[in-house]
This record gives sequence, C-alpha cells and structure tokens, in this order.
Amino acid sequence: MGTYIVLIIPILIISMFVQWRFRNRFSKYAEMQLNSGFSGKEIAEKMLRDNGIYDVRVVSTDKTLSDHYNPEDKTVNLSTDVYYGRSVAAAAVAAHECGHAVQHAKSYHWLELRSNMVPVVSITSNLLQWVLIAGVLLIAFTFNPIVLGIGVAGLALITIFSIITLPVEFDASRRALGWLKDNKAVLYTNEEHVQAKDALWWAAMTYVVAAMGALANLFYYVSILFGKSR
Repeated sequence: MGTYIVLIIPILIISMFVQWRFRNRFSKYAEMQLNSGFSGKEIAEKMLRDNGIYDVRVVSTDKTLSDHYNPEDKTVNLSTDVYYGRSVAAAAVAAHECGHAVQHAKSYHWLELRSNMVPVVSITSNLLQWVLIAGVLLIAFTFNPIVLGIGVAGLALITIFSIITLPVEFDASRRALGWLKDNKAVLYTNEEHVQAKDALWWAAMTYVVAAMGALANLFYYVSILFGKSR
C-alpha cells in the first residue's frame, strides 16, 4: 500500500494539473477567433475532402468536449461549440477528429487494433470494479487468488488499451497539424498554428496521465495478487 501511495499521489497531482491546463488552454483558444472565419464544421469537411474522404459525415453533438470520430458509422462528431465555433480551439479539435478519419481511411494499424479492442474493453470496464473487490476479499479471507487473478487480467487489458490509445491520439494530432500548416486559408498566421499545436498537446497529455494511472493501478493489484498468493 505504501508503494502504491508513493506512485499514485504524484500521478494524481500531475493529472489535476494537466486537466486544469487542458481546460485553461482550450477556454483561452476558444475565445480567439480565426482570421479565416472558418467554422469547425467547414474545417472538418475541407480536411476530409483534401484527403479524398467523401463517405464520412460531420455531425453536431450536444455535450461539451464530447468530440470524437466513430469508425462504425463513419461520422466525425463535434460538440456544438466546435461545430459552429470559428476559433483556434474549434479548428484544432475539428482537424484532430478528422485525423482519426484519415487514420481509418488509411488503415492505420494502431487505430484498427484499438477499435477491435473496444467491445471487450467496454464489457471488462463495466464488470472490473466488482471483480477486483470480490477478488481482494476472497484473497484476504480464503487466500484464493483466482478471482483477483481474473481481475488483474482485465485490468491489464484496460492498461494495454490506454497505452495503445497514445500513438492513435498523437498521430491524429500530427496529421491535423500537418494539414493545418499546409492550409494557410484555414490558419492565416503562424501564431494561430502555434496555439492549435499547444491546444492539441495538452489534450494528448490527458491520455498520457490516464495511461500512467492505469499502470499504477495495475501495479497495485499485481502486488496484492502475488503478495498474498505466495
């Protein structure tokens, strides 16, 4: 437990800082209107066309920061602020989500692997908490490690999923920023490009700290499993 606390407290502090910085940056850049006047929807549609993608729809969703690409129905889902927004933040988010659409169109292997894992990870996530609780109780009172072992295996799967997410997110941002840099009609100035890059960097950092947290959690339960099953 002591080792876990030493690991998890710094991660929690880093996570809170990253989340604060992420929201702070996006709030700031959401107020900076693009000189080009493009909306998030228009930017997304232009990036898709420029990459030869015509079978993906750009749609609006109600929830804030709910932006995502759905490979199943081929939709780029943009929150209202991004869909209608004409800010640096809207441009960065719209281009990033289209980066995932480009990954899908080009059969980017990390995206395919992540997408294939989604159904299993979704089921595992819903059951994992109860399996881990039952496993800890059983190993404490009966020294039977089987249930906790199953829980650790599920936790390992989720941790792997978090790690696989990292190249997917970083590559989508790379594609987005490369396209934005080449399209001066969207981002007129170098300052706008730097701001978009900064916004996407802090967004990516949220996935990094999530992966770090998953690793620390896995380490904790592995230590219980092997400590009690000796």
